[in-house]
Amino acid sequence: MTADLLLTGARVVDARRDLPDAWVRVHNGLIAEVGTGLAPRASERIDLGGATLTPGLIDLHVHGGGGHAFDDGTDAITAGVAAHRRHGTTATLVSLVSSPLDVLRRQLTHVAVARRSDPAILGVHLEGPCLSPARRGAHDPGALALPDGPVLDLVRDAEPGLVRQVTLAPELPGALDAITELTALGIRVAIGHTEADYALTREAIARGATLLTHALNAMPAIGHRLPGPVPAALEDDRVTLELILDGVHVHPAVARMLLTSAPRRVALITDAMAAAAHADGAYRLGELDVHVADGRALLDDGVTIAGSTLTLDRAVRAAIVDLGLAASDAVGAATSVPAAALGDPARGLLESGMRADLVAWDADWRVRKVWLSPSS
Repeated sequence: MTADLLLTGARVVDARRDLPDAWVRVHNGLIAEVGTGLAPRASERIDLGGATLTPGLIDLHVHGGGGHAFDDGTDAITAGVAAHRRHGTTATLVSLVSSPLDVLRRQLTHVAVARRSDPAILGVHLEGPCLSPARRGAHDPGALALPDGPVLDLVRDAEPGLVRQVTLAPELPGALDAITELTALGIRVAIGHTEADYALTREAIARGATLLTHALNAMPAIGHRLPGPVPAALEDDRVTLELILDGVHVHPAVARMLLTSAPRRVALITDAMAAAAHADGAYRLGELDVHVADGRALLDDGVTIAGSTLTLDRAVRAAIVDLGLAASDAVGAATSVPAAALGDPARGLLESGMRADLVAWDADWRVRKVWLSPSS
């Protein structure tokens, strides 16, 4: 990306606008102006020929891609993030599954090294190990732990700002106090892999939890007498609900209901494992064997879903084409909503002063080109 770049002939879409025949000027890696009509001068000018231009996509929950698992070391993290970047994801929260604490400590070091050279890596989402054994999904049962001193020490001892999000089950002993402590450290707490009922979910939110990890998966279903965690999250404007829109984890009709019930509060995620943007075959997720066939990842039991093979551009396309969402709403669910969930004011919109992480799409909502801002 040059220091002074003008992109013209674009349909400009973000969560707040859908402008035909518009232009965006970028200066020193930041968005300088957005408009229609007569465009300003710039040292480099690119006519997008009617392509759609959006902010870069932000994935709060992803475990790998391009054949690389994020728990396999620094090189695997860098390669996996690059694979997703080719599909429009310009900001990644590296997600780590439940592992023994010494293993997680080593993995945190690997992410810390990787993010020093890759501005697309926002930090770490610890999806575990403080999860319900009954709702563990594709997490190693031997690696689960209580949210007590050793787990909290792991987070406290990490490089400052590295751990951005922690998923835990609020019914575990000490979990509510852990939510209070983690939020005091500036870490986003997500409720997930849980048996929590409606009342306990409300209590966890009151203690500071602000996300629901892959809503509707690995938690009690919505019931007319036992509503469970999803309605508790839906009714509280402080909560962002993650959604895996791959047609496997959540039926499209239910996904549409979720998106329309909580406008601007549902974040599209991939929960992708190494097979995303790669081939079917045998993989590992943490310490567990995973088999991928027809793009569907399952544990060896042939039943338990083990993440997805989704890329975030496919989720945006599905929201628009399959669910009928307005383009600005679908794009917002993968840009401004996750940015707000992380408290990141520099990403997610096409506005002056924002990072110029940009994606150009064709008429069928397929990625044509990705720009990653060099701005730190």
